[in-house]
Amino acid sequence: MRILHISKYYYPYIGGVENICKYLVEGMPQYERAVLCFSDKREDVIEKVNGITVYRVGTKLNIAKQALSVSYFPMMKRAIREFKPDIIQFHWANPYPAAVLLTMMPKNVKLVVHWHMDIIKQKKIYPFIKPIETALLKRADLIVVTSPIYRDASIPLQPFKNKVKILPCAIDEDNFILRNGDIKKIEDIKKRYENKPIVFFVGRHIQYKGLPHLIEAEKFVESDCVFVIAGSGPLTEELKTRCHSMRVYFVGRLSDEELKLHHYAASVFAFPSITKNEAFGIALAEAMYCGTPAVTFTIPGSGVNWVSLNGETGIEVPNGNDKAFAKAIDTLLDDKELSLKYAENGIKRVKENFIIPVMVGKMDRYYSELMMR
Repeated sequence: MRILHISKYYYPYIGGVENICKYLVEGMPQYERAVLCFSDKREDVIEKVNGITVYRVGTKLNIAKQALSVSYFPMMKRAIREFKPDIIQFHWANPYPAAVLLTMMPKNVKLVVHWHMDIIKQKKIYPFIKPIETALLKRADLIVVTSPIYRDASIPLQPFKNKVKILPCAIDEDNFILRNGDIKKIEDIKKRYENKPIVFFVGRHIQYKGLPHLIEAEKFVESDCVFVIAGSGPLTEELKTRCHSMRVYFVGRLSDEELKLHHYAASVFAFPSITKNEAFGIALAEAMYCGTPAVTFTIPGSGVNWVSLNGETGIEVPNGNDKAFAKAIDTLLDDKELSLKYAENGIKRVKENFIIPVMVGKMDRYYSELMMR
């Protein structure tokens, strides 16, 4: 079987969708695989990445976060002609390549639409995108979506729910396995903060990640703890200016190694995202894998509240309620038995649902069912 993945970008470009695409591509050596994507450079290039043929289309223009290039037409035609796919797996949301694909999708090739997210922010141009979106979903032989919550809340998917199957995102376990010397490094991080419990956040400092709510919630947390905020973004300087607490530490971007160690050092993972722009919550699953119970907001239509289950792997509070968020942090810091229970449940949930072998195994079964049909 020959499977062509169409993603916005591909490794070594790092991003949520790109990582999932890479895990699927590299996790199925039993099939022939290729990738079509944009390049972050202007030139077209065809290259091998870990043995996989990658067709990269040079980006000539970028509008509303959508890369554009007239060379996408000949490059897609070439990829389909040379690779001769049995299945094309299209990673949405990526409207321009979808429009191109609809002009040349071979009738005998199965189409899998991998629905990572709805188009939410681009409200002004969405009326122009919607016909492409609808046509793509009509043509799809299978639609995979990251959680049952997202499936049931996504308006564009409702007319096509008979085609939808669940394919949760996955984390790479290798990045979070403890190795020789890690325990001492974790203890060193704890000593850095005087062995006080650590409430940890990591993510881009952008609006939907909800960091202003965490900064506000900190004022109401009664426990003697510290807040360690990793990552950066357009809101970083504003947040630093607004935050006058001596127990909040902005530590910037962490290496993969430092991120792992901080997850294990933390007592609570703060995940204050507030909108369904946060479609799944990979960082949440990573924290749970490391045994760190989480506090989340209820996010209508987001898979976040399916990744971490309220009262089982963490605590979920009403969206935007900063005092409730603070109280949940206090609860986890005060009740060691409850915290341990949530930690153990979280580890079990991630290992059973959100690791690469589980995702790859499900997708493999979906391919087999699709071709048998």
